[in-house]
Amino acid sequence: MKSSVRNLFWVCSMGMTSSVLFAQNNVVIENQVPNSIMLVSVNQAGDEIIRILNENQLPHFHDTQAPRFLLTDREGNYALGIGGYVRAVAEYDLGGIVDDVDFAPALIPNHSDIRNQFQMDASTANLFLKLVGRSDLLGDFIVHTEGNFRGTGNTFKLRNAYIAFRNVTLGYTYGGFMDAAAMPSTIDFQGPNGATFYRTTQLAYTYKGWSDLWLNASVEMPEVSATSGGGTTITHQRLPDFTAYVQYNCGYNSHLRLGGIIRSMTYNNEATGKNADVTGYGVQASAVLGMDAFRFFGQFTYGKGIGRYFNDLGELDVDLVECANEDGRLQALPMLGWYAGLQYNITPSLFTSATYSMSRLYSENGYASLSPDNYRYGQYLVANLIWNASQNLQLGAEYLRGWRTDFDHSSHHANRICLMAKYAF
Repeated sequence: MKSSVRNLFWVCSMGMTSSVLFAQNNVVIENQVPNSIMLVSVNQAGDEIIRILNENQLPHFHDTQAPRFLLTDREGNYALGIGGYVRAVAEYDLGGIVDDVDFAPALIPNHSDIRNQFQMDASTANLFLKLVGRSDLLGDFIVHTEGNFRGTGNTFKLRNAYIAFRNVTLGYTYGGFMDAAAMPSTIDFQGPNGATFYRTTQLAYTYKGWSDLWLNASVEMPEVSATSGGGTTITHQRLPDFTAYVQYNCGYNSHLRLGGIIRSMTYNNEATGKNADVTGYGVQASAVLGMDAFRFFGQFTYGKGIGRYFNDLGELDVDLVECANEDGRLQALPMLGWYAGLQYNITPSLFTSATYSMSRLYSENGYASLSPDNYRYGQYLVANLIWNASQNLQLGAEYLRGWRTDFDHSSHHANRICLMAKYAF
């Protein structure tokens, strides 16, 4: 009896072992069910799936790449990928600090004796879920949800949640008044202080009927950040933000873009009990030019009432500010931001880059006299070395210097050294 049991156990073990070996040697497990799914590596997906993944890759340095593994149907029309990365950064500030893990010159304290600071951050670790496919109704489509752990108390925070099909984008993702592909590659998660960088809920359409020319228009969720001395409140917004751009693609990974935004910002004047509207607007030019091992990138933005879109000014709630000579009235101040940078690819897996940036807020109607130590302009300088040690592992070192100058002409600066390790899966 014991011999029979041993023989039965041996036969079952051999069968299970052979099944495991078969599964390891064959990515596709034969199945007669027509609606079955398969787990494959991304390079074994169908040509259409790979094409859709590549064409819809988000362009920013901190965006996730294509997932390593996919669940696909047997016909290769649909694929679901789960991926992300773990990213850890160590930072040391010397000769002045920025009061945040992101290097924003607007957050350099203007009244502080603290000169040194050590920080570590892993909150930018990222998870995403991406469905891609092709159907008769939607054509090529992508459904993308993504987040990191930068919510309150390092809770999960949404970064992208949208569906894109037939040049339409619906959901929460990069806004139309920015150019993510023209952003420099920085370990600093925020990037240049003079760059426009934001995400918003939107309905956008991009016309790509010409080979090298794209036209884009979007309707976006309005958000207003204001600073006032009392007597005013930000109320419900009456109109969405409207953005548009035209982009000329001039070679591989090179383009020129000209864009704009117009917005209406509503607030309540408590003295009169009535709502009032202030118009904000902005114009923007950006470029990416690749030449052999070099890559040039830059952006210039000017407007009124568009503070929330800038990296630096977005920290200060200056979409609307009070007027010194008129209680209960808010105004939109002029502001600008720009950056320019150069990247050199030393080898296919190693590159270095440097970028200089500035953002500036102008005074009207006595704004500067309200508080002379308010932010006037900031400067941002970054240089780094990034090494793609393997397909999934990225290492880097970076130096940052920032200056903050206030309306009273006082100036404060900070320096930061960063080390990064990032593993994508």
